[in-house]
Amino acid sequence: QVQLVESGGGLVQAGGSLRLSCAASRRSFSSYAMGWFRQAPGKEREFVAAISGSGGNTNYADSVVGRFTISRDNAKNTAYLQMNSLKPEDTAVYYCATGLRIVLFTAPNALDAWGQGTLVTVSS
Repeated sequence: QVQLVESGGGLVQAGGSLRLSCAASRRSFSSYAMGWFRQAPGKEREFVAAISGSGGNTNYADSVVGRFTISRDNAKNTAYLQMNSLKPEDTAVYYCATGLRIVLFTAPNALDAWGQGTLVTVSS
C-alpha cells in the first residue's frame, strides 16, 4: 500500500519562499510520476505541477509557471515543490499525489495515492 507524507508548509509573507516535500513508501519510486495539487478555502482542488518518474518531463499550472519548481530525488523516494515569489492567492492546502504516468495528472481520479496535505498560508 502506497503512502505519501507531505511536509514543509507554514506561514510566509508575500514574495517569500517555501519548499514542500513529499516522502513516498512506494517500491520502484522512479517508475512513477509525482505531482502536487492545492485546495484554497472555498475552492475546488486544482492541479499545480507534476514530474515524470525520471524527472525528464514536468508540467505546471499557468498560475505558477516561473515561480514554482517541481523536482525529485529518487534515491530518497521524495518529491519537492520549491515555491518562490509567493502570493496571497497561493494560500491553500497542498497535496502530493502519485500515478503511473505524468499524463494522469490531467485525470486525477486515475492517480494511485494522495498525501494528507500541508497548509501554506501567504500573508499580504
